[in-house]
Amino acid sequence: MTSLKYNFDHIISRYGTNSAKWDGMAQSQGEDMIALSVADMDLPAPPAVVERMTEMARHGIYGYTDPFPPYFEAVQGWLSKAYNWQVPQEWIVFCPRIVQAVSVLIQNLTEKGDRILIHTPAYQPVAKAVAINGRQLVESPLQLVNGRYEIDFADMEEQMREGVKMVMLVSPHNPTGRVWTIHELERISELCIQYDALIVSDDIHADFIHQGHEHTVIAKLTEQVADRSIICTSPGKTFNLASLEIANIIIPNGQLRERFKNGLQQAGIHNPTFFAVPALEVAYTACDEWLDELRAYITDNIAYTIDFIQTHMPKLKVIQPEGTYLLWVDCTACGKLESDLVEWIQNKSRVSVSYGTSFGAIGEGYIRLNVAAPRSLLRNALQRMADHYPLHEK
Repeated sequence: MTSLKYNFDHIISRYGTNSAKWDGMAQSQGEDMIALSVADMDLPAPPAVVERMTEMARHGIYGYTDPFPPYFEAVQGWLSKAYNWQVPQEWIVFCPRIVQAVSVLIQNLTEKGDRILIHTPAYQPVAKAVAINGRQLVESPLQLVNGRYEIDFADMEEQMREGVKMVMLVSPHNPTGRVWTIHELERISELCIQYDALIVSDDIHADFIHQGHEHTVIAKLTEQVADRSIICTSPGKTFNLASLEIANIIIPNGQLRERFKNGLQQAGIHNPTFFAVPALEVAYTACDEWLDELRAYITDNIAYTIDFIQTHMPKLKVIQPEGTYLLWVDCTACGKLESDLVEWIQNKSRVSVSYGTSFGAIGEGYIRLNVAAPRSLLRNALQRMADHYPLHEK
């Protein structure tokens, strides 16, 4: 498929760019592999962003920078346009990465030993931030009901009754691709108000929501909910700018916001990199058409992958994603042990994927596929897997 204006089919080699996904894989596995693993895109950023970065690079003076009013206005404009959320400038706090922000929030808004809840399977850097900061990770496992993951609210409430100071929400959810409904978000909010827990919502994938679903920022529900919510956003996934290090942490509660800002200072986190703010400003204000085409391309990639798997690897069950460019795939019919899947996918097929246990023990027997790649690259990786597809159940 060739886009109307932007060519997402072109394969660009990322070897030799210090790519965590590709160079990291080459170091440990060799260059004959295809990567569908780390959640960045193998598609170039919008041309308007590339042009702005080139301009900035040519300037030649890479001194300290700060976020000035145009940064805040660009973020406000995006939150309004994308999620119909009107946010005063003072609520917005710059932080390089969401994972950094999560750590600083844990350190400054909870105490050692406090219980912090996350729904599993879960994006591990967020889960690890809990343990590494000396807090207690409370896992509330999602339940797979008729091929769709749901929050087990009875379990969640039981955990909260025993004391939970913070709920880590990943919205939409990585790796399962769930987009939480307003009803689910209201229930989460009720529990957090009833048991006095803060809500930290990682909304980094919120710009990829599939047809029939709608992303709601949990802080929009009521002022009472906003008062205990911290919303983490970033153009990093949307425009493939992850290593430019820019995230927007939205904190309506002034007291919580000051504690977070102090925490950033304690950690020595202040000036953005030279390229971060200009990239965000262009992405958020001048790339809507590019994003529309990108979303269409990813939607087609998802449909292509699901169809390919159903046709050539029918024992695999793809969980239908409601959001994100990631697919969560049940491979238990081909091997309940992860070692069997590694043997098939990595060793024989020479494809790199994210294995389920990296999202917690509940993920064993599952893989996560990143389909934000040129179609031919995706096709080759899937064909390799199909060529070595285990026909007999392990």
